[in-house]
Amino acid sequence: MIHHRLVIIGGGSAGMAAAVKAYELGEKDILILEKNNYLGGILNQCIHNGFGLHEFKEELTGPEFMSRFSKQVNELGIKYRLNANVLSITKDKVVTYSSEEDGLVEVKADAIILTTGCYERNAGAIQIAGDRPVGVYTAGQAQLYLNCYGYLVGKKVFILGSGDIGLIMARRMTLEGAKVLGVAELMPYSAGLNRNIVQCLQDFNIPLYLSHTVKEVRGKNRVEKVIIAKVDEKMQFIPGTEMEFDCDTLLLSVGLIPNNDLFNNLGIKFSKTRGAVVNQDMETEIPGIFSAGNVLHVHDLVDYVVSEAREAAVGAVKYLNKTTKHAGFAYEIKQGFGIGYVVPQVLNINDASDKVSFKFRVAKPFKDIVINIKEGQRVLKKIIKPAIVPSEMEIVYLSKELFQKEDHTITVSVEEKK
Repeated sequence: MIHHRLVIIGGGSAGMAAAVKAYELGEKDILILEKNNYLGGILNQCIHNGFGLHEFKEELTGPEFMSRFSKQVNELGIKYRLNANVLSITKDKVVTYSSEEDGLVEVKADAIILTTGCYERNAGAIQIAGDRPVGVYTAGQAQLYLNCYGYLVGKKVFILGSGDIGLIMARRMTLEGAKVLGVAELMPYSAGLNRNIVQCLQDFNIPLYLSHTVKEVRGKNRVEKVIIAKVDEKMQFIPGTEMEFDCDTLLLSVGLIPNNDLFNNLGIKFSKTRGAVVNQDMETEIPGIFSAGNVLHVHDLVDYVVSEAREAAVGAVKYLNKTTKHAGFAYEIKQGFGIGYVVPQVLNINDASDKVSFKFRVAKPFKDIVINIKEGQRVLKKIIKPAIVPSEMEIVYLSKELFQKEDHTITVSVEEKK
């Protein structure tokens, strides 16, 4: 069994950013384990621009953004193993991985940061009715085939779900010569960023059918037809609203799920995000095991993934240097009316830095609202929003001095103006 003080599982943007930050803080014994044969994760297939506006104050493609961090990892001499498939981790922080080069390896870590990202829901997960022909792909699969392998998965395409990857692939497929017939969205609002709706759909006259979903897929060997229909407030099909599209491909952009499989056998609590319950340092309830990035909750911007990974790195270094107390006054952070989720879910105020971050999404679109962050009944901060949508994550920073230790509950909630 080999030993490393800090093991980071996942070599995407979060894993690399965490490693660089920990190194800058003085922790030199770091090992990154990456399952692919390259660093960077999904960013390698995201050749569109829009990355780095917050992080680097310029607009980059995914590979350009990723290369900034992989360059730092290599220049600092941070160790990493590629083609390393992590099989398990234990509560006492033993990481087991396998690779063709190394065989089966056990690594004893003093601290672990999990940055394994997320995966897409597929057709089986949403149980689409009809035939099971070739031609049904997730939007991410189509992106990988086209951008990395140069393979166009279809010529007449319909897209289910208006998540950002689906919207971006609508534009990408169009630019490569395919005909995108439309995008259906189950909810009465889009799940993607407004800029992607404009740049990927409206600029190319691709229709968006809100409150619609796929009712049936037809085809013998290959997809031949997709039938969509409108749904009511109870998500039931409305008879007589069916629309048929002759196509050869259906792309699915129906949600991302944090890839937390390695936590399943540890008894770790999960939150509404399907990520682990964490404190202000991104530390799970098992001391020394941290989680950050899309494995914790799905982010809309990779810049925010990087920022959160750095928070986890700061927490991990504090833990390794034994400056984390894991004691004292603790808050439970709850989502109130109108809030979908809040990260973190626990705040150990004695261990917190001078600025405490709260990341959250609303449960549905709102206009003219006030977001209240309260300690018990005392308002810590009010945020006035003329409009807010679930697709855009909000980040609020509060000074540590605001917390008075008068109540063990902090609530984030929406108040509609009357």
